[in-house]
Formats: sequence, structure tokens, C-alpha cells
Amino acid sequence: MQPSVSPVRRSHVRALVLGALVLVVAACGGVAGSPASSGTPVKLTLVAYSTPQEAYEKIFAAFQKTAPGRDVTFAESYGASGDQSRAVDSGLPADIVAFSLEPDMTRLVKDGYVAQDWNADRYRGNVTESVVALVVRKGNPKHIRTWDDLLKPGVQVLVPNPFTSGGARWDVLAAYAAKSGGGKDDAAGLAYLNQLFPHIPVQDTSSRNALQTFANGKGDVLISYQSEAVFAQQHGQALDYVIPDGNILIQNPAAVTTKTKYPEQAKAFLDFLRTTTAQRIFADAGYRPVVSGVARSGQFKDPANLYRIDDVGGWTAANKKFFDPQSGALVDVEKKLGVATKS
Repeated sequence: MQPSVSPVRRSHVRALVLGALVLVVAACGGVAGSPASSGTPVKLTLVAYSTPQEAYEKIFAAFQKTAPGRDVTFAESYGASGDQSRAVDSGLPADIVAFSLEPDMTRLVKDGYVAQDWNADRYRGNVTESVVALVVRKGNPKHIRTWDDLLKPGVQVLVPNPFTSGGARWDVLAAYAAKSGGGKDDAAGLAYLNQLFPHIPVQDTSSRNALQTFANGKGDVLISYQSEAVFAQQHGQALDYVIPDGNILIQNPAAVTTKTKYPEQAKAFLDFLRTTTAQRIFADAGYRPVVSGVARSGQFKDPANLYRIDDVGGWTAANKKFFDPQSGALVDVEKKLGVATKS
């Protein structure tokens, strides 16, 4: 005959068993609110603009050393920001998207590929920042220091195609903001663009392609991100760069898509992009961190008269004014010049 067990004793045993299970789960990393490795392999696809590829590949490796990233691998797609956004909008699979400017993200919000509240965090959805640089040959033989220097006779300037490249849109808006005083003198800003574009012999599809064209010997000046200039120097290219006064704060967003099959892991990776570890990798690659206290003392200096996109009307107005494919100011500039566009 089995001895009877009192209700009190039975409850005590059950509590001990449950307590042991809690300890086991905690030891395995299953803490509420902190996604842990499930032990099941997960492949996340990042679709991003062209320039931060090397930084992202280092960040992947760092993320995989964390508990949430232990069983995660990555597929990658890089290209011109606008092209990448349109590709996702047309069905290219993506778990995380990272673009060079906000309109390439809002296109996906409109069509339901990214949540409406993607930029509701304290970083406004951004993971890196930069400013525009004037990239020149080693020793700066043309003595390029200012926006006006780009208009000197015989100076060839490289800028990507603003109808495919997000970086090119930042370049154009930086020049416009500088010469218009942040949009206060619209006529002066537009006049400068009309003077600048005759100096542009060819337009690549992306900032990274434009850097390659410049590295191959074409042009005297490349207008690009400061981070691209840093990247080129780190890879042994013989060039210098100038941060002109009158500039614009470049902000680069990232988001998890609504189509991801792995929302927990994708969100964990997006959160990781704003950790000190990932932000340090971005900073070492020339990107300005969005997290305070990461950049080294003196690593990044703000140029005089640093404007923001809101100073030139915000992205909705700026896209309509400059880059609308039918009526934008840049359409008229291109038509007048017959500027060659590389595809």
C-alpha cells in the first residue's frame, strides 16, 4: 500500500519542481524581454544601400557572438538606395532594410512592407549619420576648399545619379542648403546647381560606384559621404577630403520589415545596431554614431552652418521640388546638359 501524501506536501513538491524548471530556463537564457537563441538556425536577409557593406559584415560577426545572434546567419543585398527600396517594394525578400535616406523607407511604409511606427524610437529610426565631403586627389592639387571651388574652369566633379542614389540626393541638398542659406535664398541655391552640373561628366548609379569611378582616375572632385572618404583612405586609395562649411546632416534609417518570418531575431539585430559595439564599428568606418559617447574625442567635427533636412522643407517637399521624375528641378538640369548616366 502506497503511503498517502498530504495536500500541503503535494503543493510543496510541485513548487520545488516548478522552481527547478525556472532555474533551468533561466540558465538557458530564457529571460522574459530578452530574446535568446532558440537553437534553430535562422537566416536573416539584409537589403541595404551600397556604402556600409563592410561595416555591416563586421557587425554580423559581432552579433553572432551574442545570445540572440548565436544561431543567426545573414544573406545580404547591396545597391543604390532607391533601387533597393523599389526592389523590396516589388517583392525582393527582406527581413531588415537599411537605406541612405528616409523616403526610401516611407515608400515601404506606404505599401505595407514596413510598420507605420518604424521611426517612433528616440533615434527616429536612424542607425548612422554623416556629412557631405569633397573628396579630392592626394595633396589636393586643384586646391578645393569650398563649394565655389567646384565651379572653377576645368574642374570635373563626380556625383551619382540623384534619381537612383540616395547619396546623390544628400549631395545635391547639401550644395543647395549651403548656397541658399538653408533654403532662405531659393534662387541662389538653384542657380548654384545649374552652375555645378555642367562640371559633372558622368553619373553612376550609387555612391560606391561613383567612388570606384573616381578611384579609376575620372574627375577632380567626388561629392560623397564623409564615411566613403574614410573608407577609401582605409583601403589605401590616394585621396584627401574636405568637409565644406555649409553642409547637411545625413541620416541613415533601418527597420524590420512586416514580411519577416523571424520578427524576434530581426528586432534583436536592429536593436544591436544601436549598441556601443555596433556603433563603434560604424564609427571606425567613418559613420557618425547616433548613440552618444561612442565617437572618440575629436573624431567627428561639425562643419559651420550644418543644416538639416527640415531646413530645406523636409523630405516630402524636397523630393517633389528637386527629384520628381516629371517636374523636379534636377530633371530640367539634366535635360539641358544631356549628362551621361551610367546604368
